Amino acid sequence: MCQHHAQKGLVPADSLTTIDHKKLTILSFEQLGLIEPLLKALDNEGYTAPTPIQQQAIPHVLDTRDLLGCAQTGTGKTAAFAIPLLQLMHQDQQAQQRKGLRNIKALILTPTRELAIQIQESFTAYGKFLDLKSLVIFGGVSQHPQTEALKKGVDILIATPGRLLDLISQNYITLRDIKYFVLDEADRMLDMGFVHDVQRVIVKLPEQRQSLFFSATMPPEIQTLAKAILRNNPAKVEVTPVSSTAETITQSMYFVNKNDKRNLLLHILKDKAIKTLLVFTRTKHGADRVVKDLHKAEITAEAIHGNKSQNARQRALNNFKSQQTRVLVATDIAARGIDIDELTHVVNYELPNVPETYVHRIGRTGRAGADGIAISFCEPEEKAFLKDILKLISREIPVETEHPFHNGDSMALPAPKPAPQQKPKQQHPRDKKGGFSRNRQGVVQSRDARPGAGAGKPNSGKPNGGRPQGGKPKDGNGNSARRERPQGMKNY
Repeated sequence: MCQHHAQKGLVPADSLTTIDHKKLTILSFEQLGLIEPLLKALDNEGYTAPTPIQQQAIPHVLDTRDLLGCAQTGTGKTAAFAIPLLQLMHQDQQAQQRKGLRNIKALILTPTRELAIQIQESFTAYGKFLDLKSLVIFGGVSQHPQTEALKKGVDILIATPGRLLDLISQNYITLRDIKYFVLDEADRMLDMGFVHDVQRVIVKLPEQRQSLFFSATMPPEIQTLAKAILRNNPAKVEVTPVSSTAETITQSMYFVNKNDKRNLLLHILKDKAIKTLLVFTRTKHGADRVVKDLHKAEITAEAIHGNKSQNARQRALNNFKSQQTRVLVATDIAARGIDIDELTHVVNYELPNVPETYVHRIGRTGRAGADGIAISFCEPEEKAFLKDILKLISREIPVETEHPFHNGDSMALPAPKPAPQQKPKQQHPRDKKGGFSRNRQGVVQSRDARPGAGAGKPNSGKPNGGRPQGGKPKDGNGNSARRERPQGMKNY
């Protein structure tokens, strides 16, 4: 997605360092110039080599440059900023020979509690052999333990915007000593309506600071925010664009009626090789309903979404990681920050109405080069979502027909009727209104999802392509837009 916007001119193409994984020279952490305490901690964590974004970002951060990182979850971006910041702060500490109470020197701002907790765990793990204290604060829980920890002194603060502003207003936190600032998942901040809170935080930061800005996508609003934050000749690094799906993930599509999705999920779970399964729904109610259906079938399952308390969400996640719970059902926002290396299977019980979300979802599996399986259910009412997904990823998805609930016939769109009082014109095959075609290999593809079909043609840069969620794409006048169709494909 960042690459698309670079082509459009929102981010100058020559200012982005785009990483080609196949051509990237593999460096070691030692070659990145990391200090011994960090190397020892990384070795303890079992890390053998830096990921592409770590190879590119860490040297820039160690050079104290501002950084714009276009990277999605699962690329190792947390370590890309946590590791070099720990080194810089350790070096500052050694130079100053600090005495007395610790003041907050680094602020990491993140949109969700789960992601904040994950980032704090990363700082703790990587900084195991350093004398630096980190603290995570977020809303939805009592502030008392957090304020008590703040009184004892903190070097690194990881926070969600709302709780941070609350404690600033109560004079528990001051940002006057901040030297390092990280804004993580800026596009999710926009989606969740936190941009104004972020702006309120920015004006409280010192002018002299190093800023790191990470986002999976770069719509115009995020570009504007980045310009307000990044000043110090920012380096720009792009890795794994959001339209990319990992080659290690095996994707499959199941056409099914809405009322048969429950039974299809139970059918899939008959496979005892699936030890744990992450299931995505679009709504909180949908997540609870799936859990209820699984409980009726005596399958251990828990839901994680915004209506759950923080303790309940963390408990569900821990149970899932330890395999006490076989199925975790999540909404997209609640799942942001879930990081489980051993996860092998993901199911899209409901297709997302934002195509980029599909890539984020299936990216929960197939991490660190491991194999993963992503299964998607598509009911007739979700055909528009599927078309957008196929166009975004520019690849085919195999259709699984060998199951009792296959509903392929209803997935074809009817041929359009001629406009009233107009003589029908002979149309080129690619001008026909279409839905999906299935080739001889049994794969489904959009009539737009072919080599070159969408290359260099970004969306508007607005969430969901600049249209209301779940709606059809519009042209500049608000009318339903028609898309070019490739030739040589038939409805089935």
